[in-house]
Amino acid sequence: MGCDFAPLQMRNSPQTVIQGILSTFYGVPVRCSTFLRNENHIFQSFSFRSSFSTSAMRVSGNPNWEISCRRNSKRIRSRRELQEPHGSSLEVSDNRGIRRSRSSGGGWVSVSGKSRLKWYSEMLRDCSSEIRFREGKVIHGCIIRKGTEPDSHLWVSLINFYAKCGALEVSCHVFEQMPMKDVVSWTALISGFVAQGRGRESVDLFCEMRREGVRPNEFTLATVLKGSSLSSDLDFGKQVHAEVVKVGILSDVYIGSSLIELYSKSGEMEYADDVFSMMPEKNTVLWNALLNGYAQVGNGEAVLRLFCRMTEPEMKFSNYTLSIVLKGIASSGAFRAGQAIHSTAIKIGGELDDFVRCSLVNMYSKCGVASDALKVFKMMKDPDIVAWSSIISVLDHEGLKEEAAKLFNLMRHSGMRPNQFTLSSLASAATDLGDLKYGQSIHACAHKFGFESDDLVSNALTAMYMKLGSTSEGYRIFDKMTNRDVISWNALLSGFHDDETCDLGTRIFKQMLTDGFRPNVYTFISILRSCSSLLNIEFGKQVHAHVVKDNFVGDVYVGTALIDMYAKCGSMEDVEAIFSRLDEKDVFTWTVIISGYSQSNQGERAAHCFNEMRREGVSPNEFTVASCLRGCSGIASLESGRQLHSLAIKAGLSSDMFVSSALVDMYGKCGYINDAEILFNGMESRDTVMWNTIINGYSQHGEGDKALQAFRKMINEGVLPDGVTFVGILSACSHIGLVEEGKKLFYSMSESYRITPGIEHYACLVDILGRAGKLDEVESLVENMELTPDALIWENVLGACKLHGNVELGERAAKNLFQVNPETDSTYILLSNLYASKGRWNDVSKVRASMSSKGIKKEPGCSWVEIDAQVHVFLSQDASHPRLSNIHRKLEELGQRIGEEGYVPNMKYALHNASGKEKADNLSNHSERLALGFALINKVSSGKIRIFKNLRICGDCHEFMKFVSGAVDQEIIVRDTSRFHHFRHGLCSCKDYW
Repeated sequence: MGCDFAPLQMRNSPQTVIQGILSTFYGVPVRCSTFLRNENHIFQSFSFRSSFSTSAMRVSGNPNWEISCRRNSKRIRSRRELQEPHGSSLEVSDNRGIRRSRSSGGGWVSVSGKSRLKWYSEMLRDCSSEIRFREGKVIHGCIIRKGTEPDSHLWVSLINFYAKCGALEVSCHVFEQMPMKDVVSWTALISGFVAQGRGRESVDLFCEMRREGVRPNEFTLATVLKGSSLSSDLDFGKQVHAEVVKVGILSDVYIGSSLIELYSKSGEMEYADDVFSMMPEKNTVLWNALLNGYAQVGNGEAVLRLFCRMTEPEMKFSNYTLSIVLKGIASSGAFRAGQAIHSTAIKIGGELDDFVRCSLVNMYSKCGVASDALKVFKMMKDPDIVAWSSIISVLDHEGLKEEAAKLFNLMRHSGMRPNQFTLSSLASAATDLGDLKYGQSIHACAHKFGFESDDLVSNALTAMYMKLGSTSEGYRIFDKMTNRDVISWNALLSGFHDDETCDLGTRIFKQMLTDGFRPNVYTFISILRSCSSLLNIEFGKQVHAHVVKDNFVGDVYVGTALIDMYAKCGSMEDVEAIFSRLDEKDVFTWTVIISGYSQSNQGERAAHCFNEMRREGVSPNEFTVASCLRGCSGIASLESGRQLHSLAIKAGLSSDMFVSSALVDMYGKCGYINDAEILFNGMESRDTVMWNTIINGYSQHGEGDKALQAFRKMINEGVLPDGVTFVGILSACSHIGLVEEGKKLFYSMSESYRITPGIEHYACLVDILGRAGKLDEVESLVENMELTPDALIWENVLGACKLHGNVELGERAAKNLFQVNPETDSTYILLSNLYASKGRWNDVSKVRASMSSKGIKKEPGCSWVEIDAQVHVFLSQDASHPRLSNIHRKLEELGQRIGEEGYVPNMKYALHNASGKEKADNLSNHSERLALGFALINKVSSGKIRIFKNLRICGDCHEFMKFVSGAVDQEIIVRDTSRFHHFRHGLCSCKDYW
């Protein structure tokens, strides 16, 4: 700053000597000559590479200049003539009538010695202001060749010229050659270093100046304060402040603004306010300095408060002021205030300024209002790269990825060169679009424009490739980075969350720690996601220890990731402990814990958490509602599910795909498949998950024909099936005995849809063949299947053998199950029941003795029924229920009624070696019968009795339910572990094929 005022300190107010003379200089002088005429006049001749061949000037006294130029019309010249063009003459006359002119051969200028130095200074000043480095060097060369002895003003002009042109080393060299260094020359050099952002060197120069005994003036102090601000040297800045106070120039506006800038950049806004309040006159420069300070520290409220004071009638502000205020609003996200400033800009005509428009785009972008940002952007005549980057960034952040990509194409067509911020935003957009090819094109742009090695772009490209599954390319970019930071490691970790690669995430996390990087919030979230996918609770606990060590245990995002990890690993006690310690719980935290309870079949706890969340004033989102509905499905809580359905409608979430599919699933699993069907048919769009939900619902309810129809309609609508779809449709074929259709669908997976059958699909095919009694085909399939048979396959084989009484194959299946998982009780029960059905009681005893010796207990039969929103649970042979006597009376009454209609207990399902009466009593005390008796004595108002059982319903109870449904003329729905049975008018929906 000081150098701009240096000439004013050394001479009287300067007169403009040769105004507009440089407008004739279109090139660099190629020849310079100086001739001495007499003591008072010096003549100089310059030749330039331009249409004007030579300019001749004479300077003396205080002339009244007249300049006339004539261009020669001759166009064709020789090479020699082109180097020294002819056809121009310059005439100069003063008010005394003395006239000097010279035509094409050269020119004479009469200049006195003092005026010559002044002319050099003026020329150098113009060259420095327009950064004409080559021309200034020619002038300096002319001074040296002619042996001209510069005065102090010319020395300062040379120092200032080189400093402003960025040649600080040359500027220092000139400064060293200066015989007498005054405060002006020191200020010029210090100002040059400040202008180039080299604050530390400017402070060192100031200290050297003081050691030389040179006293600073107000311009020196203002400049070195800027240097202190650049070098973040607050302590030195305070020392300069003290010197300012000491010499009594604190009221100078430039020193005041420099002090405000220093304290603002250091975050010391109280000191900045004090300086501002002590200034006797507050002009726009001071106001802007303080406003900019508050904007930089992100205090939007203070910016608005100051601006309101500034809008008083006597105070005028510029477009620059508006841009500062908009920057402060952008940092605070005060959208309403931003709209008010926009209105002010329109009122004073500031909106027409592209700089203000750019600030408006940035403000609307930071406030997340993409539409308004785009409107302002489209009004800009010539948007710069900052405006382009801001609008592309906001479109990316607001999820408008395709619009961001289109705008980038417009930017390229306009000829604007992208910067690192533009490219990083587009890499993010490519990630969310899931378009690897577009991402590769952005990578090519980064390479083309030289940004591939930029840290910001490299991090964005690494994250893009990792998230799009191109992990090798992402690692290649990461490996080439020389300045890796924690963001780089986080970008690399972001690609290792799925089941195939998540084990690499743990290795990278270890390497990151080994290399000395400290994880941040995003690191912990990413590695905990890897642990969740791996179900690796041990490594997750080690990460948890790092979280505690680095003091992130109270962070809501890290806490949510920990809850998710422990929930997916089934450790709900740890989940509850972490959840209780969180200071802040947002909707995502509540959603994760509710989802954890739902996934672990703790629907009651999920519903309890949901209600607690609402009591604390947290509004659920679509994922919260969907997760809680899954919990209701698990426990078949129809009443809770209906309440959630009502809440979803009120909150406007019922049309959401996640909520809709959860509602269809809930109604289906609660026995109301018709309601599920109505919801499904009312959906405007249906994705694969929705189709899978309704197909599985039809399958569980034994409506195989509807399941097949839904599958065909799904294909016709262009929705591609996945593995889950085929599990549902194959199960439907199994439940209704469509053997050939099931086999055809199974083999179509790989042939028509390129889906490799998994173990669950083979299990479905085994079940289809096994239920139909085709045990030879079952054996052949198991022996020739491409996958190794697991417990699920052998369980279905054993179940088919029990159904059809094939002891030999059943024993082989049980043997394999004992090897795979010897502690599963269902294997012993199925084998025992197989022996019992054949009357092999000794073998039954051996199996039960083996269970007892190994400490394996049979899961007791349990059924429950919901009456008036309250669930009542019954165990097999239950003697604890307070209304048990009433239940038995009701069952005896029903037994007599249906006995008259032909019901006879089937003793083969009483799998005990006992008398006939004991077997009959045993059958009458099965849990599903007790639940039925309780529902009947309570007169269920809905017209449907819904009973749920943890095991498969026994054959005799199935027959009993059929007869009762006809006797009481009421629909009875029983859901066991396999499917739903709808008993109506003495018939079952399964058609006895179960």
